[in-house]
Amino acid sequence: MTHDRLTRRDALRVAGAAGVAGLAGCTGDGDGGSTGDGTDGDGGEMTGTTSGTSGSASGTVKIGVLQPISGDLKYYGQQALWGFYSGLAYKADTEPIPEASTGTKSVDVGDVTYELHVRDTTFSQDTAQQLATDLVQNEEVDMLFGCASSGAAGTVVKTVVKQAQVPMMVGPAASADLTASSETCGDLVFRASENTAMDARSGGKYVAQETDVSTVYLFGADYSFGRAVVNNYRSVLENEGVEIVGEKFVPQGYSEWEGLLDNAVSEGAEGIVGGFTVATLPQLFTSYLNGDYDYRVFGGFATEITNGVVGQTLQKALGKPLTEEKLAETKVGPFTTRYHWNQYDNEINDAFVDSYTNAYGKVPDLFTSGTFTAASAIVQAVQQSGSTEGADIAGALKGMTVADTPKGKDAYVFQKYNNQARSAMTVANPVPTTDEWADQWGAAVMPSDPVARIGADQTTIPADSEEMGCNL
Repeated sequence: MTHDRLTRRDALRVAGAAGVAGLAGCTGDGDGGSTGDGTDGDGGEMTGTTSGTSGSASGTVKIGVLQPISGDLKYYGQQALWGFYSGLAYKADTEPIPEASTGTKSVDVGDVTYELHVRDTTFSQDTAQQLATDLVQNEEVDMLFGCASSGAAGTVVKTVVKQAQVPMMVGPAASADLTASSETCGDLVFRASENTAMDARSGGKYVAQETDVSTVYLFGADYSFGRAVVNNYRSVLENEGVEIVGEKFVPQGYSEWEGLLDNAVSEGAEGIVGGFTVATLPQLFTSYLNGDYDYRVFGGFATEITNGVVGQTLQKALGKPLTEEKLAETKVGPFTTRYHWNQYDNEINDAFVDSYTNAYGKVPDLFTSGTFTAASAIVQAVQQSGSTEGADIAGALKGMTVADTPKGKDAYVFQKYNNQARSAMTVANPVPTTDEWADQWGAAVMPSDPVARIGADQTTIPADSEEMGCNL
């Protein structure tokens, strides 16, 4: 066992020295927005202890946590942490850790202490790789959890997880490739968080089956997130008989939309899809609302920060107060949502919303169900395996149906062929934020009650799809 630990440390010394430079050509898509505002071998010696009896673990599980908790996109990391802390708190029947800060935190669930070593990635791939190396090499964590950036998550998987044979629960990074590409998927790479393929497959099915739209023009940001959205929408829509009349990728922050939107008209589009984050969506919506377009706009509901900017844009174009009638006339939406606080009616979600809003002053947002479920699954894996060893936790996660999740009992299932958890998705319209939620949701628009629900068996890339490059 000592020999295995030294092997891991030696591997990380090599990765720490050469990993970033060696991957320079693979990380040029940038870190910004990789989440979408939205998975090898035996493990070596781990630092946790094990009781050796199935279902009766005791000891400590050391988890290296990698999230951005400073900078312009710190809210991504905050909600990821708040969801994860809430999942641990639910399993422990206690209140969640109140602050999103670096350092060492701990939560006791039964006889097991979950020791969290939280590090700030600043939304940087290089920083995430360096911190992950340090966590495995020097802190000797049993497993990793993170990142918000898909580029950072991919770098950590390639240069740390696969080098050191340490398990990782990815999240909320949402690029479909993380659990669909042979370069990043693996026996030790898991993701409970929803991904861009789930966004697109759900939205595409709704557009094709529940609307009269027969022609669509696809727009996306010119990096991993936007390309994943466009590629998956194209696949689903074409399979459902919807014609793709054009597609265009633009840089983040692109603002010259009038000509592109006019081009969609000339191509006969009855709907457009926008695969963008807060860096680009407001400019798109401003041009769309100020123009004379008959097609409908589809996409995904994003986080509070994106909805805040979009809501301001809608208020400028439509005037205050916003009404459901005004919003309906714009033909903006409906949109898919990975999770928002009002999309699921069950006891677990009720408890989650209450504890989360009490602890953080906000409602649970887009990433939080996936990271809650990540924590819940880790605790369940420890309990089921009777072990705190990272390799044993990974073994128990394989194919697991997660019992306690905000989407309900047994609502997330890790697929054996790629370790991505499948779960249901919903479709909702943008509506004015109600007085009930105005203090905890800082945006003028919010998701309506669900207008459709797409079952978990339809949301993820199937094992036999040509888009699935992972076969564990």
